[in-house]
Amino acid sequence: MVNFQDFAQLDIRIGKIVEITDHPAADKLYVLKVDIGEKVIQLVAGIKKYYLPDELQGKSITVITNLEPKKLRGVESQGMLLAAQGDEVVSVLTPDKDVPAGSTVR
Repeated sequence: MVNFQDFAQLDIRIGKIVEITDHPAADKLYVLKVDIGEKVIQLVAGIKKYYLPDELQGKSITVITNLEPKKLRGVESQGMLLAAQGDEVVSVLTPDKDVPAGSTVR
């Protein structure tokens, strides 16, 4: 169980996907450049099976921005996008209204 104090340490923001490329060493991964307001960060995400690049380009997504960077198959990921997963579907979490990149999620 996660206590509230630990949860409150997460920096969750809205980011806008500005670039999508295939991961050079993994068939199921994309490398995303995401504008989170004050800067653009790089995410590696296992959503290639569920989204075409044109479905993601320009999309606003929910991102945890203060995770320790991690290399996934040799490419650094500087955060994590949030998505819901069902039996046969994955859905990237997006705001239901237009909010600027960098907006905080509370």
